[in-house]
Amino acid sequence: MSAVFDKPSLYQRALPVLQGFDGLLAFAVFLLACAGLLIMYSSGYDHGTRFADHGRNMLIAGAIMFVVAQVPPQRLMVFAVPLYITGVTLLVAVLAFGITKKGARRWINLGVVIQPSEILKIAMPLMLAWWFQKREGQLRPLDFVVGLVLLALPVGLIMKQPDLGTSLLVLAAGLAVIFFAGLSWKLILPPVLLGVVGISLIVWFEPQLCADGMRWPVLHDYQQQRICTLLDPSRDPLGKGFHIIQGMIAIGSGGVFGKGFMAGTQTHLEFIPERTTDFIFAAYSEEFGLIGNLLLISGFLFLIFRGLAIAMDAPSMFSRLLAGALTMIFFTYAFVNMGMVSGILPVVGVPLPFISYGGTAMVTLGLAIGMLMSIAKAKRLMQT
Repeated sequence: MSAVFDKPSLYQRALPVLQGFDGLLAFAVFLLACAGLLIMYSSGYDHGTRFADHGRNMLIAGAIMFVVAQVPPQRLMVFAVPLYITGVTLLVAVLAFGITKKGARRWINLGVVIQPSEILKIAMPLMLAWWFQKREGQLRPLDFVVGLVLLALPVGLIMKQPDLGTSLLVLAAGLAVIFFAGLSWKLILPPVLLGVVGISLIVWFEPQLCADGMRWPVLHDYQQQRICTLLDPSRDPLGKGFHIIQGMIAIGSGGVFGKGFMAGTQTHLEFIPERTTDFIFAAYSEEFGLIGNLLLISGFLFLIFRGLAIAMDAPSMFSRLLAGALTMIFFTYAFVNMGMVSGILPVVGVPLPFISYGGTAMVTLGLAIGMLMSIAKAKRLMQT
């Protein structure tokens, strides 16, 4: 009789909360977070409270991940439309009376200064996954057109600020949903081929296109300068090309095995600009070399493949599209950041996931991992 009134143990009470968590995904995040803390201490220990703040941001992101992972995917779907409308409305408000810093109007004061474009990194894939879920089994070409319009509206508003880095991330997440929803290759290949031809022509005619006084249509002057600097950093080695040149020097000087923890001269003599944020990969490469880079890239690949595996096993179309898009966000983050630091992509403000310093970006990453955990958990609970 007393057994009926026995209180469950702490383990028994915690088991329903922990049950279904994807251990492989959590392990990948843990490894990347450890690498981030390691290089953040080396590059930011003398940078005020940067290391302590980075650790705090990771804890906040971890708490958000844990909470969001408890929310079933069908509940996440309820937030799609309100979050998208809120995000787009705030983007319009930014254009009207936003805060301008360093020539860009990206922030708005709502009692707390926020950057609404960050909301769209999550709201965009949520909205498009909801849209295609509602049309499952009866998709028409017009549905893809509507999806592209839903994507083009926030991307255009973000580029207007201007914020090329965030617009690329939102665009990549949205296109991933549209692709996974079943967009025909016949519609994908022509713009891809057109892009390849366009890039080839820009490289070929770089001396004429980047000559003094030449102005490109559509792009802002600073965007044109970034592309021209990418093609030839030596045009302005102490100005626009300084970031790229110093980043490549740091990566090359690391060699195969690196200079060792806290032994990077380019980093600690402050030759690397933004060494704790956008260019932290250069600091990491200098200290840990090619071997360290391969291990870091392997960690990101492991996370990406695990995310795609979760998407393939997702219990619904909404979950599958959302998981695939969130995974592609991590791929875009890592690819663009490493590419710009290595000198193969223009310099844009895109952090390296779990490695770069940044509170807002870390919260976004925590949300994304939490949603992936939620989708993986829903599938496992269905199987039990």
